[in-house]
Amino acid sequence: MRKKLTFILLVLGISTASFAQEQSMWKTLSNVTVEKSFDEILNIDIEHYDFASQVKALNGKKISLDGWMIPLDELRGENYFVLSALPFANCFFCGGAGPETVAEVFSKKEIKFTEKRVRVTGTLSLNADDPLRLMYIMNDVEVSELK
Repeated sequence: MRKKLTFILLVLGISTASFAQEQSMWKTLSNVTVEKSFDEILNIDIEHYDFASQVKALNGKKISLDGWMIPLDELRGENYFVLSALPFANCFFCGGAGPETVAEVFSKKEIKFTEKRVRVTGTLSLNADDPLRLMYIMNDVEVSELK
């Protein structure tokens, strides 16, 4: 009985730590300063990102992020989508959060859109230079639905 109880407590501890780790990853990624400047050639405001050292340390590393798929027309039947840390109604594109709460995702295989929360695991790339891309790009991603 004691061994079973120890095993159950160990499993619960690992599950809780995993959930906390996923939540803290978005929190870590929020450590970025966003500055805007006007680009006279493009005639638009450009955002410049200054990533904190703990964010820079994740560049090129395999990480996991939990979130929701943004329903873009380009998504259907492809291997690309945008992941939001927040549900669609609160996401960056809807005015409820900042650009540090979304990431471009390139999956290893074709994905189907879902309104359920998903976990993506892949390699993080930081984008500080291309104004036409998001600041976080996840490559070679595997996608799994969460309950």
